[in-house]
Amino acid sequence: MYGFNVTVNGNMDEIRSRVEAALKEEGFGVLTEIDVAATLKNKIDVDRKPYLILGACNPVLANQAINADPDIGLLLPCNVVLREEDDGAITVGFMDPAAVLGLVDKQGVEDLAAEVRDRLERVRDAVLSAA
Repeated sequence: MYGFNVTVNGNMDEIRSRVEAALKEEGFGVLTEIDVAATLKNKIDVDRKPYLILGACNPVLANQAINADPDIGLLLPCNVVLREEDDGAITVGFMDPAAVLGLVDKQGVEDLAAEVRDRLERVRDAVLSAA
């Protein structure tokens, strides 16, 4: 698997706020946002349920990763996906840094990936417990 997720009830804005607050508690900020639903509507006139990709970054850990391998930026940031399901629930999915960074064969990256995964799992758990 390349990710893990949790599904919770609530509206997209509420869940997004929870996700961002939990990310902040773990030292992450949101660097990028892609509103996939709006982009698809604009570019190819396709209607779909809300679907956001947030590019989360912990600057201290990102710096350590870049120091270990300058090309690691190809695998950053840690994407978090929020998508509305058919029943109205919101699924929050997290890229698994251990799986993705496992592609890098550099000393220290495995431990770093495990730390990032632990932090993202705590974000997942915080989102779930706030439900």
